[in-house]
Amino acid sequence: MTEDARAAAHRMYAAFNARDHAATAEIFAADFRSHPLGTTGPDSVSQAWRRFHEAFPDVQVVVEDLVVEGDTVAVRTSVQGIPGREAPTMMEMFRVRDGRIAELWGLSSLRRDS
Repeated sequence: MTEDARAAAHRMYAAFNARDHAATAEIFAADFRSHPLGTTGPDSVSQAWRRFHEAFPDVQVVVEDLVVEGDTVAVRTSVQGIPGREAPTMMEMFRVRDGRIAELWGLSSLRRDS
């Protein structure tokens, strides 16, 4: 299970950085739940990624630390390519089921302007 979880994490960040929005259908479980966004399903991830890439065309997520315990992954990343800001940090935890990300929790130092 640990290697499945690690592979799912790497697939997610590689797809995000490659702007491969269609890959969300293979990376995330059909009943995926994002706790921070309050959304469900792979399409919600694809839409969120599209909006983020439109707002920040040069964005790249760099994995700084990745820890896996069973079906749970904890990741600290930096977000490069956001103009005028020091690289924000994200902390994410997710649970993997059958090789796909089923649930995600996260915190970010990236502040949204109102």
